[in-house]
Amino acid sequence: MPVRKANAQWQGDLKNGKGALNTETKLLENTAYDFGSRFDKGSHTNPEELIGAAHAGCYSMALANSISKEGFKVNSINTDAKVYLEKLEDGFTITKIELDSIGDVEGIDAATFAKHAEQTKSGCPVSKALTGPMIVLNAKLK
Repeated sequence: MPVRKANAQWQGDLKNGKGALNTETKLLENTAYDFGSRFDKGSHTNPEELIGAAHAGCYSMALANSISKEGFKVNSINTDAKVYLEKLEDGFTITKIELDSIGDVEGIDAATFAKHAEQTKSGCPVSKALTGPMIVLNAKLK
């Protein structure tokens, strides 16, 4: 399987600094992020928004796959993700991710859809990653 790559650069201190995000596909190329966009109402992106997009995308694909394997025709799965960032005693923490998903699936009943939706919540790769993957750090000083 492929290894996906992304890069982040940050210049300056937390409140006055600025950053740029890049992905190997160039979808994000020097995409700005900053303190205001992360902790207030800014116009740039932020890590939590990107986690939400990744989680919603992965969940939608995984749910469509689970339902399709049962022989149902999936017209669409639309998932919104809300990522809650809160200041706790030990610093800022993502405390909750709320997924709101709507499926347009032919021939499925609500109970069967709900069963697949719940199984997918813990089974999609991004959900698994957000519950505690091994993180390997390679850090060095320039």
